Amino acid sequence: MKKVIFACVHNAGRSQMAAAFFNEYSDLSRAIAVSAGTQPADRVHDCVLEAMKQSKIDLSTAKPQLLTEELAGGADLLITMGCGEACPYVPGLKREDWPFIDPKGKSIGEVCAIRDQIKARVLNLLEELNAIRHCESNA
Repeated sequence: MKKVIFACVHNAGRSQMAAAFFNEYSDLSRAIAVSAGTQPADRVHDCVLEAMKQSKIDLSTAKPQLLTEELAGGADLLITMGCGEACPYVPGLKREDWPFIDPKGKSIGEVCAIRDQIKARVLNLLEELNAIRHCESNA
C-alpha cells in the first residue's frame, strides 16, 4: 500500500483538503493519505471547512498535526502545498510541490476555486498510482 503525506506549514487548509479528497476517492487497500504541518495551527480554517462541506466532505473533526519522523515513516511520497522555503522536507522521501494559493483570508468563492484545483490534482495522482476507487454499479 502507498502512503502519501500532504504537508504545509500550518496544516489548516490546502493539505487538509488534499488528504480528504485523496482518502475519499482512493481504494484504501492501495493507497492512503495523511496531512501534517511543520507548525500546525490550532484548527482547520473556517473557510476550508465550509468549502469542503459544499463538496460533501466533513472536516469538522480534522485537527492539524505535526509532521514527525514517525508520521513520515513508511511514506512513499511527500507532497508540499506551495509554501516555498517554509515547506517541510523529509530526508530520503520523494517530494513534489503543488503550488496552490493559501486559502486563509480568501473569499469562499476563491477557496472553492482552490479546492476544485486540489481535487483535480488529487484525482490525477490517484490515477497515476492506480489507486482510484471505482464505484460498483447497483444495476
